[in-house]
Amino acid sequence: MNYLAHIYLSGNNKMLTIGNFIADGIRGKKYKTYPIEVQKGILLHRQIDTFTDAHPTVRQSTKRLHENYGHYSGIIVDILYDHFLAKNWSKYSDVPLEDYAENFYQILTDNIEILPQRILKMIPHLISGNWLLSYATKEGIAKVLDGMNKRTKNRSQMNLATKELDLFYDEFEAEFTSFFEELITFSEEKLIQINQELS
Repeated sequence: MNYLAHIYLSGNNKMLTIGNFIADGIRGKKYKTYPIEVQKGILLHRQIDTFTDAHPTVRQSTKRLHENYGHYSGIIVDILYDHFLAKNWSKYSDVPLEDYAENFYQILTDNIEILPQRILKMIPHLISGNWLLSYATKEGIAKVLDGMNKRTKNRSQMNLATKELDLFYDEFEAEFTSFFEELITFSEEKLIQINQELS
């Protein structure tokens, strides 16, 4: 899953949300240097990624992309799934996505001192481009994929995946919807377990 899903699956705990958001850049046991609630978010993020990568529905989505994008297929699916979460946001939250995104940006701004360097460099772009809200449109997803492709020095060709999104839009959306219900349940159960282990 990509940024929006990880943030959403953190619930209302601000520090845990930060942990879930920054987790990709925290290697091995370095998570133990962070406050306990941030640690929980990092561990939850890892569990979500493991569950997602192994799930047959997600693999069905990635298989559709594999021929053209190889090992980048999983990253593309993460981004596409964030699109469907943003597009259908009102099914999952009573807070409008625009307000939800603004609130999250404020959480980051209020806790600058604990954010890793990689995230600090990204924040101005995240906020000025309003990435979380932009996921709701195909145009926004096209920009994200284009940016990701540039980061791979055009090797991934991820910017072209909008073609598959258009061709298989309904299939991707159905797979996301089915999978995300399971992921919500999984995340809630894992968080209870993590809370018990770290309390």
